[in-house]
Amino acid sequence: MKGQVHYEKRGQSALLSIDNPPVNPLSSGVRQGLFDGVSQALEDDEVKAIVVTGLNRAFIAGADISEFGAAATQGASLNDVLKQMESSPKPIIAAINGTAFGGGLEVALCCDYRIASNTAPVGLPEVKLGLLPGAGGTQRLPRLVGAAAAIQAIVSGDPIPAAKALDMGIVDKVVETDIVTSGLAFADEIIAQGCPTRKIRDLDDKILSDRGDTAVFDSAAASLDKTHRGQFAPLQILECIRAAVNAADFDAGMAVEAECFSECLKHPQREALIHIFFAERAANKIPGL
Repeated sequence: MKGQVHYEKRGQSALLSIDNPPVNPLSSGVRQGLFDGVSQALEDDEVKAIVVTGLNRAFIAGADISEFGAAATQGASLNDVLKQMESSPKPIIAAINGTAFGGGLEVALCCDYRIASNTAPVGLPEVKLGLLPGAGGTQRLPRLVGAAAAIQAIVSGDPIPAAKALDMGIVDKVVETDIVTSGLAFADEIIAQGCPTRKIRDLDDKILSDRGDTAVFDSAAASLDKTHRGQFAPLQILECIRAAVNAADFDAGMAVEAECFSECLKHPQREALIHIFFAERAANKIPGL
């Protein structure tokens, strides 16, 4: 399996370093490495916290497009990894060293805390391929930033600079110093506080004000009619975030996300946008162009 995750004990923390150059996509090897690394840390009584970071220039830059198809089913699934991380009784800190896009940000959102390098952008760009975040991004992000901000971020799919991510509440801290050193120091602070965990799925203070109030969604729908008329995925994203706010519980919202993701997969716009994506990548590799 392509990619790996290095495991080290640093004091009372386990350091998991994702290594799948150049941009650490979520390959089968990375997914299995994360699953095994978290398992090892949970089994070690000397480990009180877990820090996840990336080698190379990215934290995790999304899915591994080279594994679309049969290879994507090898090893632990992304949902296996995220469920394990989110249920961890030991706090997990994402030390975001570089780009955290798509599934990379969704991994970070399953951690209890997130710190980022000041040069590290985050984002959920799936809409640009006619898709939506399919690993809980539409359910967790609103719980951190509120419905309106989540709609804007996910529908645009644009990168969010670290400083703005801090202002929005996506990350807890931005650092200019070495991200591993900073991540381990942050973990030490959490350990000193008694190792509190903080699961985004359990947060609701940011969405309570929108619950039962259609105004934010009516406004978003009107805006989409002007800016994304005829586009399928943005409307599905809106329904997912509506579910994040109004569904009976987190799992019910996740079920809506899964259904909407499936609908996007089947839609012809998705095929067209992915065709354009690969065509542009191929053109960029032609010498002289």
